[in-house]
Amino acid sequence: MEIFRGLIHLEKPHNFNSYMNITPFLPVESIMPSLRARDKKQVFRIMSAHAAPMCQLSEKEIFSVLSEREHLSCTGMGNGVCIPHGRFESLKTIHIFFARMEKAIEFGAADGKKVDLVFLLLSPSLADTEHLKALATISKLLRDKNLCKKLRATSDASEIHALLTADYSNMQPDKRVM
Repeated sequence: MEIFRGLIHLEKPHNFNSYMNITPFLPVESIMPSLRARDKKQVFRIMSAHAAPMCQLSEKEIFSVLSEREHLSCTGMGNGVCIPHGRFESLKTIHIFFARMEKAIEFGAADGKKVDLVFLLLSPSLADTEHLKALATISKLLRDKNLCKKLRATSDASEIHALLTADYSNMQPDKRVM
């Protein structure tokens, strides 16, 4: 594994699938189709409150972990998208949430663009491989400009869910994970 410029590159054989089916971890109830927030901190607060009952974690714990992770380095990946993520000892499985912002907000992304699409990934502390595969899958989805355009064009949770959980089994391996 080689780390540079904030990206992790995994050297792997071509037949290694670094992606996962995120559908089981992204129920339609986890979609926030029209999130209104003034800043990154408020996004974390609102998404933490939304996620807490579904994950059986406290809102405060989720917010704290997300804030600490964001302090290490910005999770904005450019082009108006970000993937805040955190790990929790008490989680048994991955939980994924998605928010489409009503209005893009400053997130501190390297490209300077405001963020309007937010994926939140909460993982068990010991799920290293699954965490990386989920990040790789989400990152790959959000680099698809056509998909992002469709996500930005709808405020219907079911439509967003259908777009995010379509059959992506043909995704080609990509060395860039995050």
